[in-house]
Amino acid sequence: MRVTVTGASGRLGTLIVRALTERGDDVTVLTRNPSRLHGHAVRWDPSAEPAPPETLAGRDAVVHLAGEDIAQRWNAATLKRIHDSRAIGTRNLVAGLEAAEPRPRALISASAVGYYGNRPEPVDEDAPPGADVLAAVCVAWEREAERAADLGLRVVRVRTGVVLDRQGGALQKMLLPFRLGIGGPVAGGRQPLPWIHIEDVVGIYLQAIDDPAWSGPVNATAPQPVSNLEFSRALGRALHRPAVAPIPAFALRLLYGGMAMLVTEGQHAVPRRTTELGYRFRHPQLDAALQSALRDT
Repeated sequence: MRVTVTGASGRLGTLIVRALTERGDDVTVLTRNPSRLHGHAVRWDPSAEPAPPETLAGRDAVVHLAGEDIAQRWNAATLKRIHDSRAIGTRNLVAGLEAAEPRPRALISASAVGYYGNRPEPVDEDAPPGADVLAAVCVAWEREAERAADLGLRVVRVRTGVVLDRQGGALQKMLLPFRLGIGGPVAGGRQPLPWIHIEDVVGIYLQAIDDPAWSGPVNATAPQPVSNLEFSRALGRALHRPAVAPIPAFALRLLYGGMAMLVTEGQHAVPRRTTELGYRFRHPQLDAALQSALRDT
């Protein structure tokens, strides 16, 4: 297949490009810094200009991952960058798709379970959006991606949860305090934590690329979400360390500002459509998934 990928310099993008390349696909990467990447990389600044149509024309799929990292202290300026990098960046991608001839067949666009807001009850892909700042970002992000459907593309919006990957994301940040024996549940630990192994995130993207039956929103979360407390205990078991040092919500808010809501709140997101569309999880159980993620290099 012929696939174009944005945001390929990040951890997930790197793994998706590797998986596509290893199976023999023709991959083009759109990036601000082509010199940093191997293979066929073309310069594109998502915040400033439409995507170059010649890199999109005739592609079997476009995978759109580009966006400002949300794992930073939030203030008005960072929230604007987080929002605009997704809404404006996706708008500029769709402008490139519109100009491409022939147009690609599919757009597989990243999103997040933050779309649902703080939801302790089970929610699947049909649930309405939440009302907090991160939900508003996801709504704007997905709205721009869905405009590609008006151009005749099949559009898949992948709402990803908390990714288990020792080389990046939330798990990497948790490892040091837990290894020191000072890790534990956050803000009481009752909030849901919609985890997923990094290999399953890659697998979901590949199936979304390959299978023409996939469209609309799909949750990239494991079939069995757990509470923050249950996750903390499982990580302690995996590292053979105690996991009893509670972390109060106010301390996280002092450290991280509004970003603290990413761990003090949560979504009980379940992958109903993902499983109905035939995806089989490689790592459905948390204990085994943590063991795998901690082994991976």
